Amino acid sequence: MAIHQNLLGGPPPTELPDDPEPRELLASGAAPTDVAAKYPTSSLAWAQLADDAFQAGRTVESYAYARTGYHRGLDALRRAGWKGHGPVPFEHEPNRGFLRALHALARAAQAIGEQEEYERCSTFLRDSSPTAADTLS
Repeated sequence: MAIHQNLLGGPPPTELPDDPEPRELLASGAAPTDVAAKYPTSSLAWAQLADDAFQAGRTVESYAYARTGYHRGLDALRRAGWKGHGPVPFEHEPNRGFLRALHALARAAQAIGEQEEYERCSTFLRDSSPTAADTLS
């Protein structure tokens, strides 16, 4: 038995409702800035902006985009019944925008030396979805 196993069971996994339009636009090559402007609640669009900025060496900009996507995702999770903890499966594609934004926030926090934020976000990511933590790292 695992030391930290919850013998009473935990909350059920939270699955965000599907919002395919931003995902389809990004997949078709639309500019992430245009997608975020059209769908500002899309964590996926903000996560893509964060990834693009980070790859271009614009770390502070990446941090800001990631934080926006993270907060948009928290809002969506709460609307979906999430109570502040429990699984957010990476396997459910609509959850991936939030998980990507959370990962991007951890990465940017680490890059700017914000160690506590990096550790908090990394732990939150792993607790929410070990698959996401392994896949995105």
